[in-house]
Amino acid sequence: MLRDVTPRLYQQTILATASTKNTLVVLPTGLGKTLIAILLCVQRLRAHPESKILLVTPTRPLAEQHYHTFQHALDLPASSFSLFTGHVPPAKRATLWKDSTIIFTTPQGLENDVINRSIDLSVVSLLIVDEAHRAVGDYSYVYLAKEYIKHAQWPRVLGLSASPGEDIETILEVCANLCIEDVEIRTLEDPDVKPYVQDLDISWEYIDLPSEILTIKKHLEAICADRLTQVKQLGYIQSADATKGQLLGLQKHLFAEMASGTRTPEQMKSISLLAETLKVDHGLELLETQGLSQALSYLERIEDESRMTTIKAVKNLVADPRFRTALLQSRQLTAAGFVHPKLPKIIEMCVRILHDDPRSKIIIFTQFRETGSRVVEGLKTQGLSSHIFVGQAKKGETGMSQKVQAQTLAEFKEGKFNVLVATSVAEEGLDIPSVDHVIFYEPVPSAIRAIQRRGRTGRHTTGNVRVLLARGTRDEAYRWASHHKEKRMHRILRDLKKQIALQQKPATPHTTNAQTPQRGATSQQSLFEFATKQLIYADYREKGSDVIKNLLLMGADLRLQQLQIGDFAISERVVVEYKTVDDFVTSLLDGRLIPQLRELKRNYWKPHIIVEGMQSIYEARNVHPNSISGMIATITSGFGIPIVMTRTPVESARMILALARREQDVSDESFSPHGERKAQSTREAQEYIVSAFPGIGPQLAKPILRKFGTLRAFVSSSEEELRKVDLIGEKKARAIKRVVDDEWTDQS
Repeated sequence: MLRDVTPRLYQQTILATASTKNTLVVLPTGLGKTLIAILLCVQRLRAHPESKILLVTPTRPLAEQHYHTFQHALDLPASSFSLFTGHVPPAKRATLWKDSTIIFTTPQGLENDVINRSIDLSVVSLLIVDEAHRAVGDYSYVYLAKEYIKHAQWPRVLGLSASPGEDIETILEVCANLCIEDVEIRTLEDPDVKPYVQDLDISWEYIDLPSEILTIKKHLEAICADRLTQVKQLGYIQSADATKGQLLGLQKHLFAEMASGTRTPEQMKSISLLAETLKVDHGLELLETQGLSQALSYLERIEDESRMTTIKAVKNLVADPRFRTALLQSRQLTAAGFVHPKLPKIIEMCVRILHDDPRSKIIIFTQFRETGSRVVEGLKTQGLSSHIFVGQAKKGETGMSQKVQAQTLAEFKEGKFNVLVATSVAEEGLDIPSVDHVIFYEPVPSAIRAIQRRGRTGRHTTGNVRVLLARGTRDEAYRWASHHKEKRMHRILRDLKKQIALQQKPATPHTTNAQTPQRGATSQQSLFEFATKQLIYADYREKGSDVIKNLLLMGADLRLQQLQIGDFAISERVVVEYKTVDDFVTSLLDGRLIPQLRELKRNYWKPHIIVEGMQSIYEARNVHPNSISGMIATITSGFGIPIVMTRTPVESARMILALARREQDVSDESFSPHGERKAQSTREAQEYIVSAFPGIGPQLAKPILRKFGTLRAFVSSSEEELRKVDLIGEKKARAIKRVVDDEWTDQS
């Protein structure tokens, strides 16, 4: 099955661990994490020949890269491999899943497939999680791993990362979310790795800022010092030398206080001052580390914003004479062709490298897209072939589709140009072989990103890394922050491995070591096991929500369907309308709420409203508390609809399950998600029946009945006749006829 591959000793050692335990592999870029995944893939398919292998990775270019790598390494028919992208329709994905053995995909699309039950995770014998450090928070990796461990007959997880996290909390979160049972870590200094490591020459190029930039810098620094002194006087900070991280933490704390109902003039003033400070600080960062024109563009955006906004922080900032002076001087210098000294330095470095070896390949990393564009322009003035490589388009910025990204990388590999100028999108995993030089336009404070940037060179030959630093700026602080974080990360990982070795405590409810089916292996019922018989219909438009994910994890029998009323149908009598705090207040302001309440009450005997959010409902928007209280009284007393307040999607899911348990009879197998209507007129019944057809709903039902007059005429009509109704196109007409003409079966 394996083609001409000889694993190294450390890869065999890591494989031995990964074959018996869910394992997180931490290995520097270019040292063969993918080969370990391929070797484990072979092993699992031999143990479970009818099973499938699933590899998830953050981006489409990475998925395509792994797809081709596995095809080249494994002696299997081409039909055994499938690449899932967002361009593959769900129906085709379901077919490909059934027919394929090894599937490569991004997690977001797969998450929808799992929720829709179009794929079966129980037959997957290995889940490979690439760039595993992303498995934190609400990223799709987290839900997929939990669903996989819950349903798989032969569960095994392999996490791959060059840098899983900078602190113990993040690393432990990654391990918990992926159900990791062991960690295999290697550094460039480990004796079993060192023979395979290419030399890496790293140098730090210090650059002095000219007096013109330093003058503008002093004006902006004076604004920051002034604002922070005022915050200190208000009693919220002890020193005016607070770091950006401390300021962001204070800002978050002040907003949380406001959300809890506390609102003082000192609070409001401090929030405004912090907003001004953070805006100026970003301008300072651009000026110090990126370029004068980038800083000018940002300052001008603030000036433009001040003309259109009522926000005091922006208006006060632009009115400050020091801001006006900094803006004027930036304009004058930019008009005179003045540039940050990093730009000519980086051009000079590239010219020298390509003069010595015209076949050299160079990657230049920069934090900002605008800087990348200016570097490309500067290189072109010297006749150097270069291309920018960025993520997908953002408002007002350069962007590239994933197809164009793949094409650009292919051209770079083929030598059609020498210099790739990239933002963070090129930091993760992309295999760009034979890159001789990596240049950092600026240091990054993140250890993960620094490791990933360095890893683009020194894979096959000696690598060279050059880092540009503006002396006396945050560049220097970022250099040492990254250095210490990386050292701390390796220390934490080694301590964690020792701890795991001592405890040997499985991370999952059942061991994954056995080769026999594991589902139902525990004898004690879990808290939500009895909920597996609770049938809940969810509106398909909610399919990406965390509430749905948590309902599935809690064992609900969840079915996605188009619901005309409400978001979660629990029985023919009970429906739940789910809103976030902001949604609730917005629907009150725009007038949608009252009609929704009428429809809820008209269609269901016991509708409920869940309002979710950590923020107080009275603090969500600039709405008088009496208006909120009045609406709540109208809902609960006037309409008789209970309102349940929850803080998180987990709490919302628990409440929906609790309602379902109370409402549903265990012996009932199904119910109509369209509600148990009260006494209807013939007209209402006709509208209701028509509204239940795919894509119709209450608003479109009336024009249809006006057109055809009777239900008989409607269901007997042709697609051509249906398309004569406004808002019914070919797709809706075909869906309606399919419902009318297809034979009913008792198979779902």
